[in-house]
Amino acid sequence: MADTQSTASQPVRQAAAGFPYADRVREVEPARVFVWLAAGWADMRAAGWVSPAYGALFVAIGFALTVGLTMAGMAYLIAPMIGGFLLVAPLLALGLYAVSRDAEEGRRPGFWRALTAWRANPYHILTAGLVLMLFVMIWVRLNVIAYALFFPYHSMTFASLFEQALTLQGLTFLAFVTALGLAFAAIAFVTNVTALPMMLDRPVDVFAAALVSVIAVVKNPRVMALWAGVIVLVTGIGMLTAFVGLVVALPLVGHASWHAYRDLVKREEEA
Repeated sequence: MADTQSTASQPVRQAAAGFPYADRVREVEPARVFVWLAAGWADMRAAGWVSPAYGALFVAIGFALTVGLTMAGMAYLIAPMIGGFLLVAPLLALGLYAVSRDAEEGRRPGFWRALTAWRANPYHILTAGLVLMLFVMIWVRLNVIAYALFFPYHSMTFASLFEQALTLQGLTFLAFVTALGLAFAAIAFVTNVTALPMMLDRPVDVFAAALVSVIAVVKNPRVMALWAGVIVLVTGIGMLTAFVGLVVALPLVGHASWHAYRDLVKREEEA
């Protein structure tokens, strides 16, 4: 079976080899995913209070947004907001990549250095941030439009959605927005899995970084599928604890993502 899968993926990998920057991307084994997690955990321990404090900052923002949407009568946007969080997670984890880079280079990690990590490549990192925010705005707007189309005679409230959840129409709506969310998440993952760490690490533009990220996925489809599943599992567990678990989950995934980038993308002197 493994030989069949390897043979089937060869044409895709050969096609990827024709892209610019393809020679900068390594092929790795699925077991490396667990090496990334172990290295991420080691970075968390080495960073002391910096990593959990960084995670706690975004947990606090998540609480504030949840309470704000509820008080504004827009609780129906909480679920799309959670989906939006997953879409922009690579950007939110930028400071964690910086902490891992500092640990790698023997520097003492600092909270302020993590928060200002974008200054390493400001124009292109901010451009990537704007693209991701636009992506989230489109995602939220499509959710609102879908709700209006599926439930034209119901008010857009969380209570109304809950009442309709077990009806055929409600289940169809949930299936549709889930499929839509998976499509958005797949695009965000493929174009950003190594892009933000790469832009932090070297003066590369957002388009080149996104292309390298796509090539990394194309050359390592099974590894990247496993890594995406691990990210969803870890962040999902964090969210199921009323966001509190993200204090650990977000730093763990962020630090591990830095090591994934290091494993997948060759250093400039190696390319």
